[in-house]
This record gives sequence, structure tokens and C-alpha cells, in this order.
Amino acid sequence: MIDWSLADAYQNLDMPQLVDTCNGCQACGLAETRTKVVVGSGPSPCPLMIVGEGPGEQEDLSGLPFVGRAGQLLTKILGSVGIDREKDVYIANIVKCRPPGNRNPEAKEVNACRGYLIRQIQLVQPKILLLLGAPSLKSFFPDSPSISKVRGQWMYADVPYSDTQLYIMPIFHPSYLLRQASKEPGSPKWLTWSDMKEVKSALDFVRDFE
Repeated sequence: MIDWSLADAYQNLDMPQLVDTCNGCQACGLAETRTKVVVGSGPSPCPLMIVGEGPGEQEDLSGLPFVGRAGQLLTKILGSVGIDREKDVYIANIVKCRPPGNRNPEAKEVNACRGYLIRQIQLVQPKILLLLGAPSLKSFFPDSPSISKVRGQWMYADVPYSDTQLYIMPIFHPSYLLRQASKEPGSPKWLTWSDMKEVKSALDFVRDFE
């Protein structure tokens, strides 16, 4: 679950200041191999926030999240249910620098970035949080079953000093879907499309109360 206190050190930072802090970060070994820090992109505040695993090669070069093949697929997935990536979603990752060889982030690297990510959530103020893939899921829910067992299920987090709840759903990572050809009912791509239709309905619902 989200430990909001991990962002206490950054409470005085707005989004541009948080980006500057991340750009100068030397808290873990990823700082030695990165080209650019990839903090996030999208409108803030925003009702929908997506958290992936970490930057890949194209993201490391551009400084923007999800711009490679997986990012192009993510844009299509969002568009298939009427969600405009540029206007409707803020996108970040559990780590801000590319792990060498696109390996999974190590625990010490995730922990080094955790305060940054939680402060991002506070600033973006999403109503809905999508967790892409197993590393993102485990970062928030370490004792969770596998992503294949919990994808598409709603989880919840209380937001301090607020009467609202954060609705959280894990879904398959687009990089995994790139390796799945089938779109037949029950396939990972079909399941993700089904999950996203539910997310769009939830997004429409929370917007009605804004």
C-alpha cells in the first residue's frame, strides 16, 4: 500500500521543482548509466494516472515515458476506448532512470525513487491509478498474487487529508502484449481491452462528479 509519508521530504515542491530534483538525483546506481531522467508527462492535475516499470532505450534518449514500441501500443490501447493520451492521462514509472539492458528495477532502485513517485501522485491528484505490469504492481502491493491473477481487479487506497479514495487497477504491460499475437476472447490483448473499457467507464463516472 502507499506510504504517503515517504514524500514528506518533497512536500514543498511543485511539479517543475520535483522534475528539477529528479534530474539531479544521484540516489542509486542508475544515475551512472542514464542519458536522461524520465520523470513523467501529461496534464497535472489529472483524473487518470498510469505507472509503468521504467524507461527503455527510447525513453532514456528522449526523456519522455512510453515513446517506444510499448508506448505506441499504449497510445492505441487508450485510444481504442476513447482516452486521449495527451489530454486525459499523466504517465510515470516506478523508477525514473533506465535500468541497464531494460532489466527489471531492483528493490534499492525502486526505493530510491519511491518518494518522488508518491509526490507525483499527490501533485497529479488522480482518481484512478493504473499499474502496468508485475514490477509496478509489486511496488505498490508487495504481497499481491501474480499480475495474471489480479489484473482487471479494483484495489483501493485512502488519500490522506481527503474524503476521496484512489481506485487502483493492475493491467498487463504493453511490452508483454507486444509478444502476444492473439486477440481471441480470453487472450491477454482481449483481456486488456476489456479492462480498459471498465477503466473508461470509471473515468467517465468520476468526471461526472468533478
